[in-house]
Amino acid sequence: MIKTIRSHFLTKWIGIMAILLFFASSLRHWMLQSTGFDLGIYDQVAYLLSRGMEPISSYLGFHHMGNHTAYSFYVMAIPYWIYPSVYWLLGIQAVCLALGAFPTWLLARQAGLSAALSSAMAAVYLLHPLVFNVNMFDFHPEVMGLPVLLLALWLARNDQKFWFCVAVLFVLGCKDALSVTIAAMGFWLLVFEKRRFYGAFALICGVVWFFLATQWIIPALSGNEAAALGRYQEVLGGDSVLEVALNLFRKPGIVLGKIFSADTFQYLALLFVPFIWGLSPRYMVPLVSVIPVVLLNILSKNDGQRDLVHQYSLPVLPFLLLSVIDSLAHGRGLIRQRRWIILWMLVIFLVLGKYSRYWQGYTSHLSTWHASREALALIPPNEGKVITDNYHAPHLSHRRDINLLRLRKFKEDYMDVDYVLINMTHPWNEDHEKANTIFNRLNRLKFLEVTYERDGVYLFTRKQS
Repeated sequence: MIKTIRSHFLTKWIGIMAILLFFASSLRHWMLQSTGFDLGIYDQVAYLLSRGMEPISSYLGFHHMGNHTAYSFYVMAIPYWIYPSVYWLLGIQAVCLALGAFPTWLLARQAGLSAALSSAMAAVYLLHPLVFNVNMFDFHPEVMGLPVLLLALWLARNDQKFWFCVAVLFVLGCKDALSVTIAAMGFWLLVFEKRRFYGAFALICGVVWFFLATQWIIPALSGNEAAALGRYQEVLGGDSVLEVALNLFRKPGIVLGKIFSADTFQYLALLFVPFIWGLSPRYMVPLVSVIPVVLLNILSKNDGQRDLVHQYSLPVLPFLLLSVIDSLAHGRGLIRQRRWIILWMLVIFLVLGKYSRYWQGYTSHLSTWHASREALALIPPNEGKVITDNYHAPHLSHRRDINLLRLRKFKEDYMDVDYVLINMTHPWNEDHEKANTIFNRLNRLKFLEVTYERDGVYLFTRKQS
């Protein structure tokens, strides 16, 4: 059996894709383009967990579970216990994203597609620009849930109750927002697929976890409502998650105005055009499961929720794939030949993939790369409080206390700091005015001294008493 797995074409595809994704994200990190928000946050939490310390993120100022209630992330303590390295996050993210091809292939074979079409669907998944683009944006726990969500769909149709329940619980623990997708999936399974147990379990778990996370866990541990609430308050108003939800019905004009807008049309085009060759209206019922998350993305003031660059549309991908599989299984679809399907997705990837950032965006800071590397090497790996910018932060997160440069609460932040690393040549967001203000204030702090300076990169160190 092991020999069969090794020789299977999908094993090779997944292995090659995982290596490519890991290399791509590692190169970005090596080029000092990854950021404290969010790679640094999860790197610090994983490190603290692996050392038996309470996972309180100094970036956020509260417990890890008060962020996105991502209890499934706790498993990351195991590799970090073996050897703490941020590359565990990048590697596991790459593997999880590549692994999604396997349950996609399983779903295709389960639906009765030929070996050629099933392999084509696996290629469709691997070539989808969202898979590559999300891999380039630091680390997010929901990528761990993507292959498991695809597998849950296969398990439901294969009548595997126990493992379906395990899969659902794991996905819920990847991010609080996934609860709405799980609940909607449960509704689809219950009403349209007529799978009562699976539908009821997913629906109940999704609804219960949504309320537990947003009404109890997050407020109790963070002291505030869910972090994403502000993205909807500006559009719908309301002071809480429940009040914003009620305003969906109280303010239909605003909701409809957002739905029927150019931004929404563009977003829906990004979602559907890659699959236009295989979608058939009659077999798009699985997309009932993504109505809530698509609506949330449409209503958000954050434009990043309406693209194929960030992680917000990841929950949509499994159900689009399933809709295409069901369509092909019933003899529908504009393109049914493997070579043309793969060629179409290759074109889509070339158009929508963000690979050009390597020579258009990521090279912009190379003039200070050597200086930054030298300064980073002067800071002890696990000791002292550090304050630095968003780009340096994920290289210094293996400690209890690290924060980003800011003017707000200056005295509170800097009075007990041990190291401050600042890049005056390429400050975060190229905000030179803010960087100059911080730099001048740092120079006035008598307990700090400049111990390194090159190419506009400065390292301030607390003086020895």
